[in-house]
Order: sequence, then C-alpha cells, then structure tokens
Amino acid sequence: MMRRRLWMGGVAAGAMAAGAGVAWWRLRPGEPMSGAEAAFWATELPGLQGEAVALKRFLGRPLLVNFWATWCPPCVEELPMVNAFYRANEPAGWQVLGLAVDQAAPVRSFLQRLPLDFPVALAGLAGTELGRSLGNASGGLPFTVVFGADGTVMHRKLGKLSESDLSLWAGLV
Repeated sequence: MMRRRLWMGGVAAGAMAAGAGVAWWRLRPGEPMSGAEAAFWATELPGLQGEAVALKRFLGRPLLVNFWATWCPPCVEELPMVNAFYRANEPAGWQVLGLAVDQAAPVRSFLQRLPLDFPVALAGLAGTELGRSLGNASGGLPFTVVFGADGTVMHRKLGKLSESDLSLWAGLV
C-alpha cells in the first residue's frame, strides 16, 4: 500500500513538472521576426485623442513597451508598477510606451481612474500582430519588450512583470 502511494505521488509530481515545462515552453517569447524591429520603428498608431504617435520618436533612448488591455487583469495589476518604473527611471533616460490592445473609449475611461505618466497609444487588434512580430507567438497579454537606445530588442517578457524584471532592466542604462 505504501509503495503504491509513493508510486502515485511520483507520477503526480512528474505530471506537474511536465505540465510546468510545457507551459514555460509555450509561453516563452520567441525571437523577433526578421525585419520586426524596423517595422516597429516605422509604425504610427493613434493616440488617445486621435493624434498620430510615430514610434520612431522614441528611438535614441532605452524604451520599455508594454502591450496591455483594460480587460486583462494581470495587465491592469502591473500598470502601477510600470508607472513607478517610469517615474523612477525617466531621469536616467528611460522611456515607457503603453500600447493598448483595446478600443479608445474603454482605454480613456480606464485612464481617468488610473492615470499614467507615460504615453499610451491605441494598438487595437493590430497590436496583437505587432506583438507577434516581436516574439509573442501566442499573442497573450501582458507582453513587454525592452528596446536599447539603438532600437534593437534587448528583452521580452510574456506575462505579468515583477519588480525583479524591472530592476534588472533598469540597470541596462
């Protein structure tokens, strides 16, 4: 009886480890597609008031791009932390850009309740494809990309950010 319990426990532990491994493998960001960086910098998206936001204006300094949506609980949870990162690191040259994979009205309403200090552009559903080109094969949210001052992708993370992610990236400047 004891041997059977040990065997079942081992099988359960193995299944959990295999499941965790598959989840990690499926959710890890892939490499950006060929030409994705150049396409990103050539992109213009609408701002909250309908103005064009040319992404090339962010070239030349490190940039953290956060793909998020109002309907995404982990996105909403991490936004105050991203905002704090921006406030703390903007004097050192960091920029942050929020790309809302959402529609204008819910984003405006959300930002009235939780104002952000960094710019937000409306990526809509096209934001999913933009994220895919930068290595987010599953199209999940939140998705964060860190660009160096030279415009190249330095880091990517699919899923909710942690303080340690942001601390690590802050040291890049």
